[in-house]
Amino acid sequence: MLHVTLVDPFIALENLVTPAAFRQTSHFSSWRPVAAARPVMSPSWWQWVASTDSLTARLITAGGEKQFRVRLLRQGVGWPREDEARALGIAPKRYAWLREVALCLDETPWVVARSVAPLTQLKGQRLEGLGERSLGSWLFRQPGLIRGPLEATTQSPLFARMNGIESDCTWGRRSVFYHGGKHGGLSLLVQEYFLRAMADDLDLPSR
Repeated sequence: MLHVTLVDPFIALENLVTPAAFRQTSHFSSWRPVAAARPVMSPSWWQWVASTDSLTARLITAGGEKQFRVRLLRQGVGWPREDEARALGIAPKRYAWLREVALCLDETPWVVARSVAPLTQLKGQRLEGLGERSLGSWLFRQPGLIRGPLEATTQSPLFARMNGIESDCTWGRRSVFYHGGKHGGLSLLVQEYFLRAMADDLDLPSR
């Protein structure tokens, strides 16, 4: 039996941006296909945001001698945000498994991540036992794993601020992973936000 704790649901507000406004500014709050962000994204950030391999492995390599650590912020059951429910194709007020973590180098959060999966699809996956291991350490060992299209944003992650982490981010990205097929298997939405501290430590451009 899955043992979980209840997480209070919260909603992040999004500001809609017209295509014309998007062409004029690199800041956009709602999610867009990652290809739409490429004209306003530096090559340095494109290599991070558009990559489809393990982010954990990339962070460890980029950090060099810095110690990598996953800090578990909270994990349990709650309602997904409306945009998360749409991405997963479920009703907004359908209980989901939520996991929020900070990926740290020498205890400094470089990335914060929020993962969401329909609660009914978790049976047998054992994701609730990840603790402070990275989700990627589980994901990229799954046979037949399918990753959906990447989307990008510049919105700040509300959950980071709620956990006392500076939430100013350069880019955020998300995609849905499908394990066991798109119908009848596990659908897992993974959202990752690259924080300003990472940009400063790696001397990356603002966008």
